[in-house]
Amino acid sequence: MTIRILTYAALVAFVALAVRWLGWSGTQILATSVFAGFIIGTLLFWKFRLAFALAGTTALLATGVLDIPHLIEFASLDVILFLVAMMIVIGFMEERRFFEVVMEKALGYLDRRAALLLTALMVLAAVSAALVDEVTSILFMSAVTLQITRRFRLNPVPFLIMVVFATNIGSSATVVGNPIGVMIALRGGLTFSDFLRWASPIALLALVVAVPLSLWWFRAEVRSLDDALQAQRPQEHAVDVERIKPVDLLVCSLLFLGTVGGLILHAPLEGWLGLPKNTMLLGVSCGGAALALFIQREGARELVERRVDWWTLTFFLLLFASAGTLRYVGVTRQIAEGVTALTAGREGWLLLGLTWGSGVLSAVMDNVLAVATLIPVLEDLEALGVFTRPLWWGLLFGGTFFGNLTMIGSTANIVALGILERDEGIHVRFGQWLGPGAVVAIPTLLLATLALYLQLSWMR
Repeated sequence: MTIRILTYAALVAFVALAVRWLGWSGTQILATSVFAGFIIGTLLFWKFRLAFALAGTTALLATGVLDIPHLIEFASLDVILFLVAMMIVIGFMEERRFFEVVMEKALGYLDRRAALLLTALMVLAAVSAALVDEVTSILFMSAVTLQITRRFRLNPVPFLIMVVFATNIGSSATVVGNPIGVMIALRGGLTFSDFLRWASPIALLALVVAVPLSLWWFRAEVRSLDDALQAQRPQEHAVDVERIKPVDLLVCSLLFLGTVGGLILHAPLEGWLGLPKNTMLLGVSCGGAALALFIQREGARELVERRVDWWTLTFFLLLFASAGTLRYVGVTRQIAEGVTALTAGREGWLLLGLTWGSGVLSAVMDNVLAVATLIPVLEDLEALGVFTRPLWWGLLFGGTFFGNLTMIGSTANIVALGILERDEGIHVRFGQWLGPGAVVAIPTLLLATLALYLQLSWMR
């Protein structure tokens, strides 16, 4: 603990001295140092991340760098409210075991061959992440994966890592797949249809690459599962679907299809109603949550208290406010001008630098943190006259695909590892993840970068 405290102090001091050397103003040095303390404290003392967020906000307010009106403005309440609403909708369906039933029915036909079963697991993980969100997807897929490995008494680590890879890739396909997709859509003015046009095809190609690479890397474990499948066929699946009420499945199906359909059609709805862009992206999610709570009746309050991750959302709110302060005091503009000068404003170099820069940041700090930090830079680049449409997509793929590189690169990674430690008592080492992570993350991000580069002219 002492070493980590000294490391924390040294890193924050280094950041402060570095920005002072760059000639930044006193306010910029203070804002950058507080933000660095926030991020470094989160990385070194993960369990106390909310405490560091609150302490950082206190420092910004006490020094006058941030005031209450701007804190509210920077807190991205639209993103927070969207996540609250979707957590209510998904929590409602979780409690009725809707996704478990769907997945168990699908998996019932795919357990004869290991490669086919694992491919199906990865595809299901990607699709469910795209349709709901990566955290919800990994919760379900981790449970299904652990059921399989327990049944055949296999090491769950490689199979869970494969599922996480697919979850992160699939989460980039739609606006609802990942919190960073929500942030990028709302800040970049992108619609659900934009994601289907530009993000979904690249996510699909990346999944096509990731599946065989994962099967190759874990080929010994795949053979072990294949042998187990040939030796013993399970008699029945863990979820007894006959005991689940048909009316619950019908209600969840209608709510799910209605919410996802509304999100897909939010742009035409806004045009028909004469509303500002992305208004119904938030409106549809809130409407779905309202229906879920009406149906829940007496248990509505308990649903909200139990299923909404208030700890994480509070952390995100303070993170957004802190990151917004960097733009308020001119730090992100300094970075934007430096990036523009370094790349001479060339679109290709900007795309390459931002995509891989966001990827590296996501690998060493959670991708939500990385993207929240870089969004103000993109907004300042746009203010400087730079065409930023491809850069938003580069930021998306850098955050999601390179989130696979390390065990702390994505929220889905951390959630899956927590489930593994809690349910199986297994701790995954950093190096144990890094090998397969590099094999999947680097080729998929290369593919995404190339695909975006080839479409630069079409984006105009």
